[in-house]
Amino acid sequence: MAKPHTYKFCFGPWNISEGQDPYGPPTRPPQTFDWKLAKLAELGFEAMMFHDDDAVPNVDEKSDAQVRAEAKELKRKLDDAGVAAEIVAPRLWFAPQTIDGAYTSNDPKCRQYAIERSLRCIDIANILGSKVIVLWLAREGSYIRESKNARKCIDMLVTAINKMLEHDPRIRIAIEPKPNEPMDVAYIPTIGHALALANLTSDPKRVGCLIETAHAILAGLDPADEIDFACAFGKLWSIHLNDQNGLKFDQDKPFGSVNLRVAFNQVRALERNGYGKKGEYVAFDVHPFRTTKVEHWTLHLENSRRTFLRLVEKARTFPEAEAQKLIADRNYAALDQLVLDHLMGK
Repeated sequence: MAKPHTYKFCFGPWNISEGQDPYGPPTRPPQTFDWKLAKLAELGFEAMMFHDDDAVPNVDEKSDAQVRAEAKELKRKLDDAGVAAEIVAPRLWFAPQTIDGAYTSNDPKCRQYAIERSLRCIDIANILGSKVIVLWLAREGSYIRESKNARKCIDMLVTAINKMLEHDPRIRIAIEPKPNEPMDVAYIPTIGHALALANLTSDPKRVGCLIETAHAILAGLDPADEIDFACAFGKLWSIHLNDQNGLKFDQDKPFGSVNLRVAFNQVRALERNGYGKKGEYVAFDVHPFRTTKVEHWTLHLENSRRTFLRLVEKARTFPEAEAQKLIADRNYAALDQLVLDHLMGK
């Protein structure tokens, strides 16, 4: 029997946040990127996720030469720390040009800005050694349905993705869907929508997806089913594991914090699909609780990895033969308890 593979882990600089929320100020002092990188390496994580302006701050204000120079300096820091760049994503939702959407803005000049910034993001990713560009389509939707033509917006998204594919024939684009927030209703709310959109592009084999646990829950879906669906197409290129308490704002709680059984089934789905065997990373897109003290700042990341690895053990030791007998007998009540007993260590 082949030896089970080991997983590689990552997080982004935004996952060491200062505690600010829409209703209150920060509760922890800001830290430099170098401090966060040192923490990542100290914790033994293998890679870091980036937005384009995490890699090159104030990217819109800099020349191409300045962007290249700063990206090269970051690459040197990553190499010195033994850390890889997992993904790079254009942070389009902060820019004033994207108030009415980025790729789907009603203003063609704003749409052009979004595309040009995305191409710049690809150039940064190339310098950092990452070949996966993540598109969280944060403002691609509408607050007022009559304000946009959703059919035309799909065409606009395809146009933007095609420009990116044309810009660099080596990169792959992973769409990260979310059904709402910050938009009232998003155009690409689920993995099914993301993969359907991929099929409309000029090179569908280079357009896949990134699944986030919380986003699937916000859509009323089971994250494990989303994982299996994406893997059926060979299109799960990154994953953001976290947790979510119901259909409310995106909470980014530690993995397994709310529903350990849902977390277990996500790990089972990753295991049965061989996620990670081709070099994919497990990313924890989690945030420290607002109440967290400075001395406990990284526990949400350490705890998420610990829970994940414990659930990997549970997935690999699950009494599958016994479960299959119960399934054949349609004794789902006993199967239900078998899962609970296994998780509780009985």
